[in-house]
Amino acid sequence: MINTLENRITEVKKEAEKESAEINDVRTLESFRIRFLGDKSFLITEQKNIKNITKEERPVYGKLLNDLKEYVQKIYDDKKFGVEAREVEKELAQSNIDVTLPGLPVETGHEHPISTVTREIVDIFYGMGFTAVEGPEVETDFYNFTALNTPPDHPARDEQDTFYTNVAPHVLLRSHTSTVQIRAMEKTRPPLRVLAHGRVYRNEEINARKMPFFHQLEILAVEKELTFGNMKWVLNEFIRRFFGKEIKTRFRPDFFPFTEPSAELDAECPFCDGKGCTTCGNRGWLELLGCGMVDPNVLKAVNINPDEWIGFAAGLGLERFTMLKYRIPDIRYFFTGDLRFLKQF
Repeated sequence: MINTLENRITEVKKEAEKESAEINDVRTLESFRIRFLGDKSFLITEQKNIKNITKEERPVYGKLLNDLKEYVQKIYDDKKFGVEAREVEKELAQSNIDVTLPGLPVETGHEHPISTVTREIVDIFYGMGFTAVEGPEVETDFYNFTALNTPPDHPARDEQDTFYTNVAPHVLLRSHTSTVQIRAMEKTRPPLRVLAHGRVYRNEEINARKMPFFHQLEILAVEKELTFGNMKWVLNEFIRRFFGKEIKTRFRPDFFPFTEPSAELDAECPFCDGKGCTTCGNRGWLELLGCGMVDPNVLKAVNINPDEWIGFAAGLGLERFTMLKYRIPDIRYFFTGDLRFLKQF
């Protein structure tokens, strides 16, 4: 029986080789496939009949059929490649496409300038031991105001300044990322160094410097022996790394409900070295961020003993730093989606 199969396979190979010479289009290619590889072909029929062969002959029988399949399949694949290539050439010859012309360029996207600056600032604070934490944008007034030592009659609680939701009277869109600091201190016992960044919302008039939503980044450190001098070093080092050179700074007294003492950090304008230019409004100084030592009441709100632990915090506007870095005159450019603006970065 094996000899008979060998003879028949030899005949089929000759027939396949002969018929392959006549393949010149899709129709003759398909006819070849049906005859030699189709469900009713000699190959498939014999593969189905292998169960009727004795166990001793099956391995030899199966190998002969596999050899035939590989032989015919190779002929079919080679002819298919040639037929498809000719079909493509035929289509191109009948079309008006000039294949010698260069292809149309595909524009690739890139980081938004705010994202670029955010990543750069986060990397700087990562290098100083701070870890990123996250929190929700929809908050309660406890996290947004009460836990941050903001009195019930503080103007920031008014609807004229804060976006309240219709879910409940105490639910609002966070007006600063300081809410994340409270949540971080609730979950993690000190010592800790964390940073939080994200979108915040305030009921501001839209102009070249203000929007009702913008992005903030804040840092918080809580340890046993922190001083105002430690905070000054961290912020001065951040300013030096961000602008790439030593810059003179000054700390002006200010007031924030959640820090005491509080300060505003000014830096000598890095673009004119304090001589006065359009970026600094000819003042020679730039207002960069707010900072201060964490008020003891804030620590008490999250069950941290202020007699044992001391903290400092600082917050900055990411649009502000992006505008400074790239000398962008209008905050609204960030949110228009205008490609003429975005392509510059």
